[in-house]
Amino acid sequence: MNWNFRFADDYRISRIVKIWLITGLVMIFMQVVIGGITRLTGSGLSITRWEIVTGSIPPLNDAQWQAAFELYQQTPQYHKINRGMSMSEFKFIFFWEYFHRLWARLMGLVFVFPFLWFLWRGMLSKRLLPRLLVVVLLAGLEGFFGWIMVASGLINRPWVNAYNLTLHFSLALIIFGYLLWTVFIAYEPRPPQIAGQRQLSRHIWAAIAVAFVQIILGAMMSGSKAGLFYPTWPDMHGEYLPAILLDGSAWKPENFLNYDTNPFMPALIQFLHRNTAYVLTIMILYFTWRTRNITQSTLRNGNIALVSLLVIQVLLGIFTLINCRSKVPVDLGVLHQAGAVFLFSALLYVAYRFPGEK
Repeated sequence: MNWNFRFADDYRISRIVKIWLITGLVMIFMQVVIGGITRLTGSGLSITRWEIVTGSIPPLNDAQWQAAFELYQQTPQYHKINRGMSMSEFKFIFFWEYFHRLWARLMGLVFVFPFLWFLWRGMLSKRLLPRLLVVVLLAGLEGFFGWIMVASGLINRPWVNAYNLTLHFSLALIIFGYLLWTVFIAYEPRPPQIAGQRQLSRHIWAAIAVAFVQIILGAMMSGSKAGLFYPTWPDMHGEYLPAILLDGSAWKPENFLNYDTNPFMPALIQFLHRNTAYVLTIMILYFTWRTRNITQSTLRNGNIALVSLLVIQVLLGIFTLINCRSKVPVDLGVLHQAGAVFLFSALLYVAYRFPGEK
């Protein structure tokens, strides 16, 4: 094949390339949602092997289903939590993990082959190409960490390691945010800048950093099931600061490593998650108040989206928490996770309107 490395102009990116980028972004978002369902339904350990090619075909007959079930029956999760489950129950959790992996494979096909075609046809700009290569590398790294995460739940714990889960989700969020920024560049390479607002530009980037930390704490909340320990709001079982966090003897490495054997880490994670939410809320409201007189329509729409998503996300967080009575509610938990991605996206959109390196 005769590769001709021509490049498109930044202002003449083909419509089909833009649609392709949006498709990839939507697929990543859907993968985050599917991953949330997989996690909250306890489905992530149902497939015990990582087979990139042959693993794309599910069990097709009773014998294959029985073989897959027997592999699962060797895991700590089966022995400690799901002992005695029926085949139909196993098929349910198998479906979500299989769907999660199948969607990842589909994303690879949707991204890689059109990418090569667009590159060959000279339909990518010099500005987009390196960013898309970074997305490819990060996606490969994400798959690698995904398997490490699953493997962590096949040895001793009946769940995947919360730290590995958080790393896996963090990288997914980075990929999503990086591709979203690439979409902004493709659609509007040089957006109209809001002059004289360097301080507010720094403020919105600080809010993005806080939002990222908050979402990561949310992943730790999910991975450690911290919501089950203090399903009350605005207090934590009648306390603002749980007494265990004031106990100096609880601040030891073992409690951080073995987070699922003591109440210290769930208390710490939930306390940090709650209070980071308060900080982020204040930062966003302050920003929208300071920019209320800026007439640029895109910023005004962005601010409306920010406040609306903030309110929805806060309410979803509260409702998810107070309904964590015996297990985390799947519907509310997934909506809360999806809302976090939407809010993060709105912050990035607003940041793109301000002065800075694009």
